[in-house]
Amino acid sequence: MKITKILNNNAVVVVDNEREKIAVGAGIAFNKKRNDIVSLDKVEKIFVMKENDKLQQLLSRIPEEHFTISEEIISYAEEYIGTKLNEHIHIVLTDHVSFAIERMKDGIHLNNKLLHEIKILYRREFEIGLWAIQHIREKCQVDMLEDEAAYIALHIHTMKPQGGDLHQTLRQTTIIRNMVQIIQKNLDMHLEEDDISYHRLITHLRFALTRMNNYELHTMDEEMLVMIQKKFAFSYNCATEVAKEVKKLHSIELPDHELGYIALHIERLRKQ
Repeated sequence: MKITKILNNNAVVVVDNEREKIAVGAGIAFNKKRNDIVSLDKVEKIFVMKENDKLQQLLSRIPEEHFTISEEIISYAEEYIGTKLNEHIHIVLTDHVSFAIERMKDGIHLNNKLLHEIKILYRREFEIGLWAIQHIREKCQVDMLEDEAAYIALHIHTMKPQGGDLHQTLRQTTIIRNMVQIIQKNLDMHLEEDDISYHRLITHLRFALTRMNNYELHTMDEEMLVMIQKKFAFSYNCATEVAKEVKKLHSIELPDHELGYIALHIERLRKQ
């Protein structure tokens, strides 16, 4: 492998079998210059990506340590969830982690309004995020709050196979947060995030929105729906208020059968 460009002390662009690649390894570029041969025992990772140009730009602009930390987080995540992440993760997570570290050094903390929902909806990814901020603390002596673990969790989730688009994931999580706020307002109660009924509600709302996006119907027997409307009138009216707001704010129309299921979850919360 012949070096065509040095990105930093630990990353170089090489040509191997007439194909451009990025080779990464501790001190791989030490005392090297263009057209030198890279020793294979120095190579820890090789990237052959559609977005090689973007990765090259990123590596030439951020501290080497930030890229190393990001790669360690990615390796941990792939082992933890047992699957390879989309190659784009090497760009988006590295960029995010580097920017987050610099922000925190400047005393700039961004609150994550979706923190509680992310904890529940993407539990395993959030656990990875918690590991990541602890890893960053140990490597860079930079303290990050759980808000940052939630941001990292979203990146991990959307880069999983069939994980979905980040914008769509954020939109869905925001809608769920709006729905919970409406329910809390109607019930005049605060829902504790560690309560099992709260977890069930959040999970059901997520699946309800997913079904809507995939044009799947969660059908309920008509007699059962009528019974819920009569027996749990308050909870069904609350579910109806949720539907009105979701339609107004997000142009999503929830069918009556979905409202029946949501009403059951609301009723369970009321009984507590």
